[in-house]
Amino acid sequence: MTTNAPAPCLTLTSPADILAAVPYLVGFHPHDSLVVVGLHRGQAKVAARWDLPFPRGTLDPLPGLLSREGVTELVIVGYGRGDTVTPAVDEARRLAAASEIRVGEALRAHEGRYWSYVCDLPRCCPPEGTPYDPTTSQIAAEATVRGLVALPDRRSLERTIAPATGPVRMAMRQATATAVAEVRARLVAAPDLDTFARGYVAEALAEVRATLTAHADGARLDDIAAARLGLALTVIRVRDEAWTMMREAHLPLWKDLTRRLEPRFVPPAASLLAMAAWRTGDNILATIALERALTTDPHYSMANLLMHALQSLLSPAVVRDRLPSPAELDTAMGPANGGWLIPMLGLLDDVPPPPGPDRHRGPGASA
Repeated sequence: MTTNAPAPCLTLTSPADILAAVPYLVGFHPHDSLVVVGLHRGQAKVAARWDLPFPRGTLDPLPGLLSREGVTELVIVGYGRGDTVTPAVDEARRLAAASEIRVGEALRAHEGRYWSYVCDLPRCCPPEGTPYDPTTSQIAAEATVRGLVALPDRRSLERTIAPATGPVRMAMRQATATAVAEVRARLVAAPDLDTFARGYVAEALAEVRATLTAHADGARLDDIAAARLGLALTVIRVRDEAWTMMREAHLPLWKDLTRRLEPRFVPPAASLLAMAAWRTGDNILATIALERALTTDPHYSMANLLMHALQSLLSPAVVRDRLPSPAELDTAMGPANGGWLIPMLGLLDDVPPPPGPDRHRGPGASA
């Protein structure tokens, strides 16, 4: 999983400096991981990380990424036991050699010590390893001053988009029940499903555009607006409107919705979050967002498409440059019809109605 190297410049002069900097490149302190940092003229262009161990062929897309980014030198770091790390490092070095890319350093780090695969001089790379502490390094201090963040582990990053709990969850549960009740009432009142679909989709598209505009001005959706948008995004044409209007600045909106929406309504918002994160170069956050989406719905097509793109180390330009405009979507999909609502209608049955006034009365209360 890749991430663009952060803009602030950190000067690295030793293996210990590299190990101190890597967590700030990937956003957290890696464990059981392979990290490859691609450089051009001494500056980091891209960092890629994989969980270890990984299946055969996992690194096959790496040469394409290195070529696309103009990488001329690699730094390879494996985290974990030698029997797990060494095969992965060897494979990365083999691919680098095949691409005529120099490996400036290749390290294994484990339990506070590191070993070099490119140096076997006992005076600088003893067999027992060299102690290091990335948290007390001058590089770590400089990175913090420059605004870079390295969370303790990947799980800490996962928690940044984990489902909201407590009062926030209770409020969203109530808001979702209210939004669902509104849709059900409109369905009952509509002369037919196609007529309802045309009106609902038109309103939802306008709401998506207004939400993105308001978000750009710093507004945050209240609970009922968030719940209504969560329902609307289950309609593919509505979700795709948000996709075609995607900007990196929309990331906080989709992150907020991924946390707040009731789980069954999360896949569209989480997929949009992944797309926004991918565009910023934060493929690790994008991957975590897609994992959220696919945990709820393993067959959600947008999430599967983006996950395949990430695992293939593709550039977001591959999707971004091929996105249709809203007008092109209208031409391709035609007028709204009842069939568009099937994904949403399939979720409504699982939402209980909002509590009415009588539900709040204690035992023995009279009308």
